Order: sequence, then structure tokens, then C-alpha cells
Amino acid sequence: MRVIAGTARSIPLKTPKGDKTRPTIDKHKETLFNCLSDRLYDCVFVDLFSGSGGIGIEALSRGARKAYFVENDKEALGCIRENLKKTRLEEKAVVIPSDVITALMTKINEKADIIFMDPPFAMHAEKEIIPLILKNNLLKDDGIIVVEAEENADFGFLEALGLEIFKEKSYKSCKHVFINNK
Repeated sequence: MRVIAGTARSIPLKTPKGDKTRPTIDKHKETLFNCLSDRLYDCVFVDLFSGSGGIGIEALSRGARKAYFVENDKEALGCIRENLKKTRLEEKAVVIPSDVITALMTKINEKADIIFMDPPFAMHAEKEIIPLILKNNLLKDDGIIVVEAEENADFGFLEALGLEIFKEKSYKSCKHVFINNK
């Protein structure tokens, strides 16, 4: 895994051993960031379930002003810190060693332009996390939420929250769902 573009382009990133995390493959990451390109410059980016930090680091490399990395696995946290140091993006990063729910309720104290989440697919955490983001007022009015989810994941719950899917990118085994206010 590597940084695809920006100030840290081509720098390889360390990932945790084993299958505790599921890094977004480069091809999917490139598609994701092509969709986000007009929103990245000077944005506040939140990377939930960060794993190795590859998504948040890509956002910083491409011009985000600040990125929050939320992860509770010790090995993954070590990878995030090492990757931030290697890419020289530490000053723009806030690493939060916490579970996502606690972080959203008590650790993030500013509104984000983009919130990205890649939870373990079996958790279907988006159904709990997205309402929590709204309840804690963590997304700017024109901000977006992006979820990496199973191909068959159901997002029918969004309408009741006043949200809608404005874009969806499907791959063989997963999809990126782009969500904003109606």
C-alpha cells in the first residue's frame, strides 16, 4: 500500500499484520479520491476505523488542512503514527486511540467537511455511527459522509435522518457510498 498522489506521493505505508484490518486497495482509493478531489483542499477530514491511516493520509497528502484518525487497535495505531512520521504529515494529524463511538461523543470537537468510515462489514456500524455524527453535530452543513460497505449493504435508514446518497461507486466486493444532507 502507498500514497497515490500529493505531497507524499509514492511513499509506501505500513499496514498491521494479519487480517484485523482491510486496507482499501489502491484502485478503489484512487476512485474514491477522484470523487472527492474538489472537496479536499483545506478541509477537515475524519477517518473512522482508520486501520493503517491510509485514507486520512491520502487526504492530507492531497491538501486537507487537518485529519482525525480514530482507531482502537494498538498495532494499527502504531502503523498510523509511523506512516504519519514517514510522510511528514504529523503536524496536520490528530490520532485518537479510541473506539469510534467514544471518539464521536467526546474526542472530536470541530465540524468536519468529510467523514470517511470503513467499519468491519459484519458490524453494519453505519446504522449506529451516522445518527451519532448528526446528534453530535460533527458534520458541516455542506459536508459529506463516505462509507465503504459491503456491496449489498442497505442504506434505507438515511431518509429518516434527512440524508441522501448522491453518489455510489461499486466494485466487485464492496462499494463507496457518498452521503449528504437533502
